[in-house]
Amino acid sequence: MFEAFRRAQLQREGLSCGRTRRKHQEDDFCESLRCHPVVRNVLMGVFVVAVLLLMQMAGGLAEGVARPGATDALYALALAGAALIHLSIGHRELMSDNRNVVLVLGTLLLHLAAVLGTMKFGLSEGWGGGLLVMVLPNAIAPLMLSVMLGRRVGLYAAVYTSLLGAVVFLPVNRLTFLAASALVGFLAVLATRRVRRRYRLFIGGCYLGTGAAIFSVLLALAGGSEKHMDFGQLAGLPFFSGIFTGMVVGSLLPVLESIFGVTTDITWLELADLNHPLMRRLSIEAPGTYHHSLVVANLAEAAAEAIGASATMSRVCSYFHDIGKLSKPEYFIENMDPADNPHDGLTARMSALVLIAHVKDGVDIAIKHNLNGKIIDVIEQHHGTSLAWYFYRQALDQKAAMLRLVQQDKASEDDVPQVCEEVFRYPGPKPQFKEVAIISLADAVESASRTLEKPNASRIESTVDEIVMSRLIDGQLDDCDLTIAQLAKVKASFVKTLLSMMHSRIKYQSREHVVQHREEHVPVPVAEGKVVPMDALRLMEKAEPQPAAQARTPRKRATKGNVA
Repeated sequence: MFEAFRRAQLQREGLSCGRTRRKHQEDDFCESLRCHPVVRNVLMGVFVVAVLLLMQMAGGLAEGVARPGATDALYALALAGAALIHLSIGHRELMSDNRNVVLVLGTLLLHLAAVLGTMKFGLSEGWGGGLLVMVLPNAIAPLMLSVMLGRRVGLYAAVYTSLLGAVVFLPVNRLTFLAASALVGFLAVLATRRVRRRYRLFIGGCYLGTGAAIFSVLLALAGGSEKHMDFGQLAGLPFFSGIFTGMVVGSLLPVLESIFGVTTDITWLELADLNHPLMRRLSIEAPGTYHHSLVVANLAEAAAEAIGASATMSRVCSYFHDIGKLSKPEYFIENMDPADNPHDGLTARMSALVLIAHVKDGVDIAIKHNLNGKIIDVIEQHHGTSLAWYFYRQALDQKAAMLRLVQQDKASEDDVPQVCEEVFRYPGPKPQFKEVAIISLADAVESASRTLEKPNASRIESTVDEIVMSRLIDGQLDDCDLTIAQLAKVKASFVKTLLSMMHSRIKYQSREHVVQHREEHVPVPVAEGKVVPMDALRLMEKAEPQPAAQARTPRKRATKGNVA
């Protein structure tokens, strides 16, 4: 409210246009809900209560099955508590954000509810024994969490959905359910090794269905209780259940990604389309920045892959990290006309402000075009709080020159400009995660590599070391989780990529020079079967000239009339 009054006053004084920049950060209330430990504890309590309710509902599905008692409830409480403790210890990075807690625990409950609904339908159809267990969608949570949050979380879901299901679902044999659920769940995690296209989820569902069908037939043959069932039911129903599970997960992924702010590799590859309107604008209005972004993307992708970070995310975010330069592309050196430098008419402070503003302009443009939240984070953090060193150095030189004039009584002390380092620093924040730190370093390395004359391995390596060390000393990498070992791999990847892009080539000669070279060095046969260059032959001709008559007399062809 006070900010609105202050802006209105500035507008009346003619110091503001009345418009505000779009902001990427959430308000304080939403931020507190997202990170508060009390909210996290409430979510855990809701999860435990929901597991007990599902147990009560499962107890009334089949006739002749005893209602869950105190002992069964105690078993369920113990396993739910173990799941929460494991999540808190083994996946601490997820627990820092309550949205991830809701996603993991909510997916587990969704899985159990889907299994409960399928079990109710199967019992009404007369399915029983091993067939009922194999038809259940035991891969929903492992498949979904493995694609969205990684295979470690997928394995966590496979383990605890199997354990909790064996306790909660009383109408089925616990040992059979535990074995079948664990098998299908781990197969689901295995099937998500390279899910970069949505059709891979359908293929993964086929793998799950095949595994479930084989196990269903073997279980029936081993137990002998399913002999009245035909082969079509024993193998067909589990197979189609696996396919259906893959299709359901593929349809739910976009919805869950938008709700919980998670982006999978599938979505990152869809965002990597260079025909995006902003990339097309960048290629036309700021071609130098466009090419710079492509090179940064190559550097960042290779470095991220070297340390196990998200390579696809690094590539896509690198494409958009400098879209703020679309506001004033001619003020940046890669787009600048060498004959017309717009900074010549500006002070060093004003030039620095123009350059620094491209971060806020980029955030504004990204929010306007509804770009992914991670892309906006990269735009906001890729310069951190680093110093616009060139213009800061220029301002110090101008101040020193003015001080010399004051000492010579050619200027007054009021003319001496005040140089504050904070004015020449980017607003930040510093890089908060590995991918944006890699993009920040790749951005600086790519810009510095263009200034190298006759680049070779030693010069490139020293440039990369100097840039990374300066960022470390300046504290720009303090807030991200890059280790020293990973930073060494990132530097080695930068050097390798730059060498492959900036390697020297053979100097091609002009056509006239090649023709002349051939004329002078083409070997020709001479007497005694030797071969000499053309220029040597000419010297020999000058030294021993042939008779003119002999040279002009053509050789007569032998015919029948002149044969002796």
